[in-house]
Amino acid sequence: MNKRLFVLLIILMSLSLIGIIFVQGYWIQNTVENNKEQFSFNAKQILISVSNKIEYREFEEMYYPLQEILDSIKEPDSKTIKQLLDISIDRGSSAFSDGILEEDYKLFSSFINFSIDTVKLKDILNRNVELEEDKKNVSKQRFRTKLDRLSTLTDLQRRDYEIVIDELANFIPIHRRVKKEEIKRLLIKELEERDIKVDFEYAIYSNSLATRVRSDDFSLDAPAATFGVPLFVNEEGISRYQLYVNFTGKNKYILSTIRGMAILSIIFTLIIVIAYSSALSQLLQQRQISQIKTDFINNMTHELKTPIATINLALDAIKNPKISGDNEKVKRYLTMIREENKRMHAQVENVLRISQLEKNELNIKKEGLELHDIIEDAVMHVSLIVEDRKGYIKTHLGALNSTVLANDNHMTNVIVNVLDNATKYSEDAPKIDVYTENIKNNIVLKIRDQGVGMSKVAQKKIFEKFFREHTGDVHNVKGHGLGLTYVKRIVDDHHGQIWVESERGKGSTFIIKLPLIS
Repeated sequence: MNKRLFVLLIILMSLSLIGIIFVQGYWIQNTVENNKEQFSFNAKQILISVSNKIEYREFEEMYYPLQEILDSIKEPDSKTIKQLLDISIDRGSSAFSDGILEEDYKLFSSFINFSIDTVKLKDILNRNVELEEDKKNVSKQRFRTKLDRLSTLTDLQRRDYEIVIDELANFIPIHRRVKKEEIKRLLIKELEERDIKVDFEYAIYSNSLATRVRSDDFSLDAPAATFGVPLFVNEEGISRYQLYVNFTGKNKYILSTIRGMAILSIIFTLIIVIAYSSALSQLLQQRQISQIKTDFINNMTHELKTPIATINLALDAIKNPKISGDNEKVKRYLTMIREENKRMHAQVENVLRISQLEKNELNIKKEGLELHDIIEDAVMHVSLIVEDRKGYIKTHLGALNSTVLANDNHMTNVIVNVLDNATKYSEDAPKIDVYTENIKNNIVLKIRDQGVGMSKVAQKKIFEKFFREHTGDVHNVKGHGLGLTYVKRIVDDHHGQIWVESERGKGSTFIIKLPLIS
């Protein structure tokens, strides 16, 4: 894929993912705001309904005792009603103005055979920030309800009742007019009817001053969750009391309404993010593998081209009459052809081994073997190469127990590959030391060289397929990047571990840890 097209594809995919996340976030935020507005609307409707019911209950309880008195009078006219109610107001206001609440209570009850103690009232909270227009609207709704109850009266009688009952009620303390239990019961009922499950606190204020009608934990410290309506509004839209309700569980309730969809949205978004990250990682890996395979093919071509060219030259030389008569030279060229053929065979064999390992087709039969014997055999395979470069391989086999369950051929190849790797990456004469030691129920094999070493990045990738440490010239160290991959797979199959410790310019130490046979 073209590099520019690849970068453009990644940019477009990234922008699309960011757009999806932004849209999901915007949707959740917008839903929360809409639910807040809906909750505020429902809260105001609940408070208005509770306020109306309290006023209606009070009006009904005060109206019927007065009606019994009027029923005892045949065809009462407006003047009679006015006189009776004015008398009660004068007595009530006189007593209340003197501060003698109990005396006024007795006087009023004896006059109209009506007990104020039976008046069951509840407290309602309301904020002072309520608009005057809202108060008038609430007042009209309540006043209309009262008129419906008095439909049998004349307009004049009806008006007299309304005015007088409002006046009488104003002389009663708020904690007698409204009970806390009533407010709580009505609020719970209204919330249940709207299927709203939320905690609340309530209180009644009188001109911004708290009254005795309030729940224990009410506070005005959370204005966003506190709603209010005027209570006991007269026909002029004026009220002395305000009912406040603080919905302490407002935020929890709002979040609960979108919790299901929000969780699903987040889960699906995470799935998209993970899928995108995985796809991007796969793309980058495939691009890297493609580049590595190209390098691998180039290296393999170079490594196979050299022995093929050598074989061709040797064959041409043997055909030469001058050479064919010289047995020494013929023998030399035949040996060269055999060695180059073995070299090509080894290269192809390594590629086939990796292919078989990846397909789990490599048949590895294990038996109890002495690792020290395998090490000695592997050292012998590479000793001639090391000696030819004026180097050495020294063994320090300090393990007392070296019996492991292993495959002789593959484990020998493992050690040979590591030793060959140490030889290749030694710029001067190779200096290799081999150590063994027992650690608990394991034997640890260390192969240490004094070569060029490797970087931290190379140490993490050294066992990956096709990986080769760059040394400036791609062909200055022959190989195809499969040897250590093969080593790692064989060690893993033997239930062992392999890792490397290295520092640039100071050599490398390959460590193989294998379990011992008990």
